[in-house]
Order: sequence, then C-alpha cells, then structure tokens
Amino acid sequence: MLETALLLAAAFVAGALNAVAGGGSFLTLPALVFTGVPPVVANATGTVALLPGYLAGAWGFREDTAPPPGLSMRLLVVLSLIGGAAGAALLLVTPDATFRRVVPWLLLAATALFAFGPQLRKVLAGGQPSTAKATLGVLAVAAYGGYFNGGLGILLLALFGLLGQTNLNAMNGLKNGVSALLTAIAVAIYAAGGLVLWPQALMMMVAATAGGYGGARVARRIPAPMLRWGIVATGLVMAALFFWRQ
Repeated sequence: MLETALLLAAAFVAGALNAVAGGGSFLTLPALVFTGVPPVVANATGTVALLPGYLAGAWGFREDTAPPPGLSMRLLVVLSLIGGAAGAALLLVTPDATFRRVVPWLLLAATALFAFGPQLRKVLAGGQPSTAKATLGVLAVAAYGGYFNGGLGILLLALFGLLGQTNLNAMNGLKNGVSALLTAIAVAIYAAGGLVLWPQALMMMVAATAGGYGGARVARRIPAPMLRWGIVATGLVMAALFFWRQ
C-alpha cells in the first residue's frame, strides 16, 4: 500500500513538473527503484508512465501552442519521430559508464542556453529563421529525448527560444507535444525489448496525466519572468543531482 502511494504521488508531481519545466523522471525513476525495480527497467517504466502526462500538458496549453519560426507543425512532427527513434536506438548500444558521465554536462549546457536565450538570440540574429538550422536543432534534441528523457523539457525550451519563439506558454505547449511524440517512439522500443513493467506503468500513467494537465493550467497564470527562472532553477538542481550521483 505504501509503495503504491509513493508511485502515485511521484507520478502526479512528475506529470505537473514535466508540463512546466521537465524533470519528471527525477521523481519517477527514484520512486520505482525504491520499490525494488532494477534501474534500467525503472527508467523505461517511468518513461512510459509520463507519456500521457506530456499529452495532457500539451492539451492544457492548446490555446497558446504555435510552431517556432522556420518550421511547420507537420515538419516538427516528422522530425520529432525520426529523432526520438534514433536516440532510443543509440541508447541500446551506449555503455552505462559513458551515459552517466555525459548527462550532467548536457543538463548544465541546456539550462545555460535557456537562461541566456534572449541575449543569445540577439547575438545570433541574422535575417530570417533558417529552416535547415531549425531542422537540425529539432532532430538533435529529439534524439537526446529518445536517448535519455531527463532534462528534455529544458533542452526543448532552450531550442525554441533560440529559434525565435518568444511566448513562453506557446513554448511550453510545443515542448509537451514534441516530448509526447518522441517519447512514444522510445516507449515502443522499450516495450519491444521487454523492459516495461506494465502494472506499475499503467497505474502511474493515470496520476501523471492528472498532474500534467493541472500543471499546465496553473503555469499559464504564472508571470513569465518567474516561470523562466523557476525553469532555470529546476535545470540546475537536476544537473547537481546527476553530478552527485557520479
């Protein structure tokens, strides 16, 4: 009973966190491991559990969602699926030691990119948005998301900011939609490999969905500067946790 309550609570908060800033896997993964699930299986199961939360979060921001300059929604969907599949495939052949060393540095870079996105946009500004650059950027971040879900929201928000997106609510809605697409591909690969514990995943899905929708609706009422620096703080905490675990 206590283990069930822990998994439900972790999934609910994780769904809300993913809807706003990302990092939900930092709650679901430890919760599953605490209940005795092996880490690799816990990572796959937690990712499955958060997938509906991404969908619910995107629905919560539906009035504000718009594609970034240089990309259409159709192209964004295709790139998200291709990148997510590539990242999931790469994860299957990556040694654990390499994976642990790279992740915290990726999180730090993504957080800095988001924090200083407005200044970087001014420095890098040079005419109309480039579809080629936007395409490469989305593919790279989607591949990261398929490779490792932690910090995906931070990276997506940073990318959309650099591409010229200025409405933070639109960025959040798009982040959740792209996350859902690339995570769906990764989940299919995890399931094919037999890494998903479906009883825990399905139970946590319900809680994460409720948290994702609620978190998105609350975030729309938060002042943009406060939300931005809250996201930066979340990224720094996630990076610190990964460094501590090394």
